[in-house]
Amino acid sequence: MSQTLELRAVRRARWRIGLLVGLSIGVLLTMAGAISYQMLRHSQEQQISRELDYGVQNGVIAGPPACSWVFFYATDGTMTRGDRAAPTGLPLRGDVERVVATGVTQNQQVDRDGTRYWVRTQSRGEVIVQAVFDGRFQLADRRHLLTAFLLAAAAGLLAAVLAAMMVGHRAVAPLVEALGRQRRFVADASHELRTPIAQVHTRAQLLARRAAQTGADRRDLDRLVSTTRRLGEIVDELLLSARLAADPGNLPPGQPVDLARLAAEETERVLNPSTSITLDVPPDPVLVSGVESALRRVVSELLANALTHTHDGSIAVAVRTVADNAELVVADTGDGFDPADAARIFDRFHRGAGAGDRRFGLGLALLREVVSGHGGTIVADGYPGVGATFTVCLPLAPRATRLPSGPPPAAGPRPVPVLRLATGRRSASRRPAAGRRLFSRR
Repeated sequence: MSQTLELRAVRRARWRIGLLVGLSIGVLLTMAGAISYQMLRHSQEQQISRELDYGVQNGVIAGPPACSWVFFYATDGTMTRGDRAAPTGLPLRGDVERVVATGVTQNQQVDRDGTRYWVRTQSRGEVIVQAVFDGRFQLADRRHLLTAFLLAAAAGLLAAVLAAMMVGHRAVAPLVEALGRQRRFVADASHELRTPIAQVHTRAQLLARRAAQTGADRRDLDRLVSTTRRLGEIVDELLLSARLAADPGNLPPGQPVDLARLAAEETERVLNPSTSITLDVPPDPVLVSGVESALRRVVSELLANALTHTHDGSIAVAVRTVADNAELVVADTGDGFDPADAARIFDRFHRGAGAGDRRFGLGLALLREVVSGHGGTIVADGYPGVGATFTVCLPLAPRATRLPSGPPPAAGPRPVPVLRLATGRRSASRRPAAGRRLFSRR
């Protein structure tokens, strides 16, 4: 079952809450573990320093005998040490020579044989003493602490994320219910309003036909007809939006639709005396799988949007194939928009500058839902005062359905509409080149 955009947004919010809470707890656990580790390390090094200092002063280390050695160097170079064998590479004769030469105490840490040795070389009267401490047990304590911390942190982090997700689910549950109620209300209200609005519109049309052709009453009736028609369009858009939001895949089974033909028909239908419209389509059909009425709405809405924002300018409509996709491009030289608003213009009830009271901010939002329902994408690009470009990308119909049933089409280019002049006459001698259609009124 397909999911609504609102439910996906709520689910993302729940995951975001869980991850943020888990991340916060993870940061706190990491800080606590780092502080604990540093405190343990500091205390161990302080203990080792005291052991070495005691060994240098007294000739013996109070720690475990198997982990400590003391070496004595006389002024004549002879060395005295205990009965136990020293680790490999010890004692450090270079430190002894430096103490003899400078008199400065030398401290080193030497990593050998899988452990670490702390070595202190110091002058004591006529003798140079070198004390060595094996820190294998201290290092083991550190490893045990790190292992325990990592296990505890992983368990705590997992528990925190799960708990946060449960809390987030409860937190967003009222939002899910509210969104569902809002969607049902819009759908029910729109459905209930369609009949009375249609009746009012019909009666207004009848009154307009019966009224006199002049006078204020006639103008008021014409405005009433126009207003009721616009109100019906708003209700239809709300109803379609609610249906698509409830189920983005709630479209009838798709059939092969010639996107180039739709573009040509809609472009010819919206000819405007003050705007030059050019159409560039390939001579062969550009078939996509979908619902023709819905795709026709996409083309007509893009053209209506371009006409709304283009005054004494030009509009270019193009259909082309790119790899396994079909692209519909509608570009104009109108008002344009701020590039930062490229995503917001597809939000519901977002109205661009210059829209006036003719646009209700639902058209482009519905376009995105219809295109998404067909498995495609729509993007917008523009700049203030330069114009805007809308690009719709739809997957091509499968090859098995790209050609209609019946006899193959006749060879040669597809019929091309003629150029329309300001007088409304058709000139058969002024046809554009094959593959490019030009509509304009000047």
